[in-house]
Amino acid sequence: MSRIISIHSFRGGTGKSNTTANVTAILAGTGLRVGVVDTDIQSPGIHVLFGLEEESMQYSLNDYLWGNCEIEQAAYDVTDTLGMPISGKIYLIPSSIKAGEIARVLREGYDVGLLNDGFQGVIEALDLDVLMIDTHPGLNEETLLSIAISDALAILLRPDNQDYQGTGVTVEVARKLDVQQMVLIVNKVPTVFDFAAVQRRVEETYNCEVAAVLPHSDEMMALASSGIFSLRYPDHPMTAKLRQVAQRLMADR
Repeated sequence: MSRIISIHSFRGGTGKSNTTANVTAILAGTGLRVGVVDTDIQSPGIHVLFGLEEESMQYSLNDYLWGNCEIEQAAYDVTDTLGMPISGKIYLIPSSIKAGEIARVLREGYDVGLLNDGFQGVIEALDLDVLMIDTHPGLNEETLLSIAISDALAILLRPDNQDYQGTGVTVEVARKLDVQQMVLIVNKVPTVFDFAAVQRRVEETYNCEVAAVLPHSDEMMALASSGIFSLRYPDHPMTAKLRQVAQRLMADR
């Protein structure tokens, strides 16, 4: 039985795409076949982490949504671009990074219902064990769809009052959509903070489990999205916490 996992945040800049890429790599490292869909069509970027160049993208998610290709034609096997061998497979469905196509999405929109068909179609076509969805920040129609069909949802937030308020809205919406499993990830926490206190505060505020409190990492910042952190730093404490997140998202309640 395939599993759909959405990684979301109410605001941008929380590290959502980095977390998606790392959880994907960790799961694929256990031998699973994992697909990743970049549904952040207005500001795509996760392809950079997987080393997929623009000239290699014959098709994108945009092409599928506009009827130019089948969903599996927009899926690229990026397993060998990671720079390190893994036992599973990773297939990435990027969104277009062409300015004209992004402008078209903003101007014309698309049939959001096609996303659900595409998610199920690519799971079947590529025989995926897991489908990871890197969502658009905030709450819009495609994000609500992604959350509603997910078996597990991880919501990222930073220890910031704006993030706290927006996350409350997201948690409330996810509960109304009856998400089967929801966890919070507190990211980019200054090392001077008491991590246990941060976790207690967040869990009490939202009445929701915190899967991990991730510290601000100079190594992560220095990597600058030029690779996947958990593969470059397999013995780093941050990687251990990311493995904890991956394990939690795969655990059935």
